[in-house]
Amino acid sequence: MTDALAWVESGAELCRLAKPATPPKHLVAYFAVVDDGHILLVDHRNAQRWLPTGGHVEPGEHPRQTVARELKEELGLAPGHPIAAPLMVTCTTTVGLTAGHVDVSLWYVVHADRTQPIVFDEGEFLAARWFVFDQVPFARSDPHLRRFIAKLGTDHP
Repeated sequence: MTDALAWVESGAELCRLAKPATPPKHLVAYFAVVDDGHILLVDHRNAQRWLPTGGHVEPGEHPRQTVARELKEELGLAPGHPIAAPLMVTCTTTVGLTAGHVDVSLWYVVHADRTQPIVFDEGEFLAARWFVFDQVPFARSDPHLRRFIAKLGTDHP
């Protein structure tokens, strides 16, 4: 958190201006779609990991707007509730096909019914799947996902 705050206060450009990593540190809005002890993860083609959905915050866009935009683009869903403040903030050096830049990620929570059909972006993801919290493939996911799920267990019904 200290690193993220120092970065924001530095006056650096916060948004990605060009793919894959210009500037080499930029803002991401993750949104974990959850339902009753389950989390929806996507098998991300580029990162080669099971991740929550999310996307890069565009210049002039509030991160909550990013959540709504990416929810529609990636899963064909609209949020069924107002998007609350993020549950946590992380800084992570990326892995996969565009490895090496830093994502400063705001972790939002979106509640959805896991029985509804999910139509995911097949160009970006190999699969989308609901996992019970204790069955998430943590070894092949974001290094902060276990902590996020632990916070969900204490902060959300």
